[in-house]
Amino acid sequence: MKKIFVGNLAPSATEQQVHALFSEFGKVRSLNLSMDIFSGKCRGFGLVEMEGHEARDAIAKLNGRDLDGRPLKVNFEIPKGRNGHRRRN
Repeated sequence: MKKIFVGNLAPSATEQQVHALFSEFGKVRSLNLSMDIFSGKCRGFGLVEMEGHEARDAIAKLNGRDLDGRPLKVNFEIPKGRNGHRRRN
């Protein structure tokens, strides 16, 4: 399983919309959009979990693709290290 970061989502983006988009490339194991607790709108990013080869295909074909007038930023999630900062190779 690979976690994919999806960024630059419109505030009107829904889990159903993002799920349908990624389902074109394989089975979406989990999906979690970051939502504003007060407005209930998308905060602009989320995480999608898919199998490795499906995730690579989705990243290659969706990064930069237009969704609701915004170019998506799609790449593998970079986990945080013990100190709370993102790890770099």
